[in-house]
Amino acid sequence: MKRNKEKIEIADIFRDKFGDFLLKNNLPSDKIKVINAIINCRTIAYGFHTDKCDECGEIRISYNSCTNRHCPKCQSLASKRWLEKRIDELLPVQYFHVVFTIPDDLNLIMLTNQKKMYQIFFEAMSQTLLDLSEDKYKAKTGIISILHTWGQNISYHPHIHCIIPGGGLTEDELNWNHSKKKFLISVKILSAVFKGKFMELFKKSCKKEEIVFTGENIKLNNQFNLKRLINELYNKNWIVFAKKPFGSPKQVLRYLGRYTHKVAISNKRILKYENGEVSFRWKDYKDGGKSKIMILKVEEFIRRFLLHILPNGFFKIRYYGIFSNRIRKKMTDICRKILNITNEKVSEIKIEWEEILGKGIKNVCPCCGNGKMKMISIYHPKWMRKS
Repeated sequence: MKRNKEKIEIADIFRDKFGDFLLKNNLPSDKIKVINAIINCRTIAYGFHTDKCDECGEIRISYNSCTNRHCPKCQSLASKRWLEKRIDELLPVQYFHVVFTIPDDLNLIMLTNQKKMYQIFFEAMSQTLLDLSEDKYKAKTGIISILHTWGQNISYHPHIHCIIPGGGLTEDELNWNHSKKKFLISVKILSAVFKGKFMELFKKSCKKEEIVFTGENIKLNNQFNLKRLINELYNKNWIVFAKKPFGSPKQVLRYLGRYTHKVAISNKRILKYENGEVSFRWKDYKDGGKSKIMILKVEEFIRRFLLHILPNGFFKIRYYGIFSNRIRKKMTDICRKILNITNEKVSEIKIEWEEILGKGIKNVCPCCGNGKMKMISIYHPKWMRKS
């Protein structure tokens, strides 16, 4: 293990200590598979490919990426490709950023029932925003939502980030009703409605026995204890944050670029790994967002990282309302016609997007700076080849 190398990566930490962690902890195969992907990403284990510049002939050989969505090395390009698809869907209206959170009392239930509880979370959030927008603006809005499960210290903190246009499309699809310039919906109303919708869905799932109570929560199999928890949750203040509107499509893209393909912790935040401890940079939002350094035992660092591996096949980015996958193209075209957005305006947004994301996605030759690097060969190891 190279503890003294200048840049420590998460893969280095797992490569060194994940075997020991497995001896002491019984992990499901899907989590082991994710960690093995991170360990072997951009190594000979995944093979390699050769790129050639179509202008100067420069040849580069690179190891293949694992492409796992939890791998910190693989998310930059994935984010850029996703953003490229979103450019043609941006509307010339204000966009708001809303964050939904849940009480800590639900954390352990979430962890042991991830698919069902995350589904409830998304459903309650989307119903809240769509219903309240329709009530307030007499129009149907759209939502781009992203589930994050971590806080800055990589502890478990599930929350959903939402990007919402100001206003919405009227039912007859002939007009766009705009929201106020600096106001979408009262956070007090958002919080109250969200709590009600979440709890109704939660109670229904409990009644159908779709939620399993194990470990520390085994006492909730007793109906008296479950009812007491439900009452406590109703009595709590649920927190929903509504931030100031974005100033331009450029800011929307910048925000989405930061949040959509994030993982629990990036390599650049790791400062040191030595003597069985991991040091990393984090922001303490309870202390005014001050930048601090956290030191964790390597076993605790690995345990926290594992909390944020999502179930197989679970989509953490979801679209609702006029941004729903099956109607998004049609609705976007209608909205752009109503809002009089031209192809020239879309081109301007694309130029801004390139300024934000750089030229990486275009595979510009690092040697001449003019040509494009094109793959001319790829090698996959035997275990990756289809029989």
